[in-house]
Amino acid sequence: MKINFLSMTFPPVLFGITFDYWTIIHPLVQCFLRSIVLFAYLVTYPVIKMRLKKRQYCPPVTNDILFWSATQIADKIRTKQISSEEVVLAFIARCKEVNPILNAIVENNFEKAITQARIVDQFLKNTTISEMNLEQDMPLLGVPVTVKASIAVKDFCFAVGEVSQKHVKATNDAPAVANLRRDGAIILLTSNVPEYCMSFETMNNITGRTLNPYDTERTPGGSSGGESALISSAASVIGVASDVGGSARLPAMFCGIFGHKPSCNWVSSVGHKPVARSKKWESIFTISVMTRYAVDIPLILKSIATNEECKEYLNTKVDINKMNVYYITDEYSSILCLPIDEEIKVAIRNVAEHLNSTFGCPIKQLKLQNMKYVIEIVAAMVFKVADVETIFNIGDGSKPWKSVFIVLLKRLFRLNLHTWPCIIYGFFLKSLQLVPSWYHKAVTKKRDILKKELEEILGSNSVLILPTFNSCAHYHSEIYAKVLNIGYMAIFNELGFPVTQCPVGLNKKGLPIGLQLVANDKCDNLTITLAKEIEKKFGGWQLPPSNIKKNNGTELDNGYTHSNSEITKKMIEISLTNNIK
Repeated sequence: MKINFLSMTFPPVLFGITFDYWTIIHPLVQCFLRSIVLFAYLVTYPVIKMRLKKRQYCPPVTNDILFWSATQIADKIRTKQISSEEVVLAFIARCKEVNPILNAIVENNFEKAITQARIVDQFLKNTTISEMNLEQDMPLLGVPVTVKASIAVKDFCFAVGEVSQKHVKATNDAPAVANLRRDGAIILLTSNVPEYCMSFETMNNITGRTLNPYDTERTPGGSSGGESALISSAASVIGVASDVGGSARLPAMFCGIFGHKPSCNWVSSVGHKPVARSKKWESIFTISVMTRYAVDIPLILKSIATNEECKEYLNTKVDINKMNVYYITDEYSSILCLPIDEEIKVAIRNVAEHLNSTFGCPIKQLKLQNMKYVIEIVAAMVFKVADVETIFNIGDGSKPWKSVFIVLLKRLFRLNLHTWPCIIYGFFLKSLQLVPSWYHKAVTKKRDILKKELEEILGSNSVLILPTFNSCAHYHSEIYAKVLNIGYMAIFNELGFPVTQCPVGLNKKGLPIGLQLVANDKCDNLTITLAKEIEKKFGGWQLPPSNIKKNNGTELDNGYTHSNSEITKKMIEISLTNNIK
């Protein structure tokens, strides 16, 4: 008897026996996934150890301008306390200092940026427009902004890490970039990404590998790793990124900055590469923002928004005293194979307790039974956007898929220069296509139950706190053994909730600790307001370490206490005083 597994009903019935997937097959799948992760660890660990080199450090920051928030910079330019040219030159100088170490820039716009800054200064010198109207109409006037290289900036490289496309230029600005220019922002550069954004680490065969400013032997994350490394090292203050599965939040955590995934459809995804024809794409993929200071999140988000309701919701005032706070520390650590670092758990509890003791917010540890199905739900999400542009196809669907096996063979014989995450993604997607339809229906049902449960719990005045990832920044290539832990982030792309990644200090190794703040759809103002408070209490971004030369020429590894630590402390205090209400 021939059995067609793909057409079986749910629950599947075989030889008269009913198999309940969730009680019988699910545990077996989990064991299988753990085996794959263990194998990946055993293969990559020796490679990681062999790759380790001498750690490098970014130079200390010597220009106070680099410590200002974008909100402060915009205000000082508008009121002629400082020129846009002086600001742009300061960031260009910093980029030139750190990029030889971090390798985070794809293409710079330095010369044109200086010219544009001079035009802004001349305009401000001659204009009769009031400062209030300037703030309303051009809130980012003269402020340098960096953009992830997967987002179209006219005449900039638009290869997104694919070697065969390295001469391709964007013919138009993406709507988000056009809005930045409309609001007076100056595009400083585009930042590095993995090939087709298909990795949670940032490396491609055109620009190379981007390093983490806190420890150059570790990854800044991906796919927005170039953006996070520049912002964290004070070479940028705000940037535009993208998020599908945590592509903005993971790098933000690994580099100790803020990353915000906004509510669905607030920012147009047009002009991003890769694209997908599926309508589902718009609900799980978002253009996102990355900032060094929480106060700048609404500033840049309002600018890039292509939906007017975004500004309306962000302008709504939030009273923390009336908020409810839920938190998760280890609800699904065993499901995702690797446990959550104890220091991350402690940070989450400390934040929850602070909100309770300071504002009287009721706090409750949340237990969600359906969270244990995160991996299945996220895998189903990938299947629903199977037409996403990859190295195997074209986003418009005009050509059939290339053979995954042939692409693999060519890579083994170096007949192409595609990166391994892109090739592995092809095998993963083809494997998902073999899964029967009843499985997808069953997973969708679990997803709908989880979403409804969270919507009812969060309402319009509650926030959920949970880990961004199970650990702080890891060594390059270690993601292969940790990839299942992206479930902490990717689940909220599938559910469509806004999320803010928030830095909360450093661990014992001097690496940034981060957590996620999650709210209901269109309740971004809740997570952003809490991010400001957490920054105020726990310090927010902290300048990465630098090696300082003593007068006798010997090196002093000053760890995480910098030669300019007093400047750092002073400028952060000024920023918080001026911006966090």
